[in-house]
Amino acid sequence: MASEFPVRIPVPDLSDAARGNTGIPGVWRFESGLAGPHAVIVALMHGNEFAAASVLARWLRAGLRPRRGTLSLVFANLDAFARFDPEDPTLSRYVDEDLNRLWSPAFLEGKRDSLELRRARALRPAVEAADALLDLHSMLWPSEPLVLAGRKPAARDLALAMGAGAAVVLDGDHPEGPRLIDHPCFAAPESPRLALLAEAGLHWEPGTEAMAEACATGFLRALGLAEPAPPAPPGECWTVTRAVAAASRQFTFAEPFRGGTVIPRAGTLIARDGEAEVRTPHDDCMLVMPSPRVMRGHVAVRLARRDGA
Repeated sequence: MASEFPVRIPVPDLSDAARGNTGIPGVWRFESGLAGPHAVIVALMHGNEFAAASVLARWLRAGLRPRRGTLSLVFANLDAFARFDPEDPTLSRYVDEDLNRLWSPAFLEGKRDSLELRRARALRPAVEAADALLDLHSMLWPSEPLVLAGRKPAARDLALAMGAGAAVVLDGDHPEGPRLIDHPCFAAPESPRLALLAEAGLHWEPGTEAMAEACATGFLRALGLAEPAPPAPPGECWTVTRAVAAASRQFTFAEPFRGGTVIPRAGTLIARDGEAEVRTPHDDCMLVMPSPRVMRGHVAVRLARRDGA
């Protein structure tokens, strides 16, 4: 039986990438010998999101090195990736729990155990060494690419400087658990460190790999670790105004919205949650990553306003 979600890109061979050169499997570090920031690029936070891992593995084979500063490449959830099955590609997102909901000291230093928690604890030194971090993801449901930049103005500026052609979205903490970009070493207002999360497109489509590479390359250029490129047109920036969590098991969208859709008028019906209606709270309302199948208590969509509107 064919999968509902066809896999249209090759599953990469990550056996070499999984070795690493730091003593932590899947973690590579390259120093230029010249002063500059330490940039960390993470792929494979979820085991079935391997488009960006293909990019980083190709960079390793090509011998990519930073022109200044330090570059680390991280292949995060290798155990989940090892379980990937193209016939049922959604099942290998994680083994025990979502690796991207564990990034707080309370979890990392607590007593609870899981495969993903052990991996997060192992990756913690590589993550916390970053001056700037880019976490590369892809999406299950149709959406335009975007870069999530938290709330810090410096992170917003870095995301815009990448020039990858993806909308920049400023959001707050994730209600389902702390993502890597929510780690206090990046998210705390007083910290000079920055973290971005790029959603490069649909999980298993060829264009997603190209967008992941554009984001990663733009990130290195913006930090001065790669050769500069001609300036790109300024991107759009949006701020999340509301995260809509499903209060019932009957949450349904009014139509099959694509992520990145902008609803022109406030008060437009976008979903029903049991007997309740969900309407846009303001004009020019972007739907950020709507999920047509959502469990009660989980975020179904985030709503965002264009900066300056």
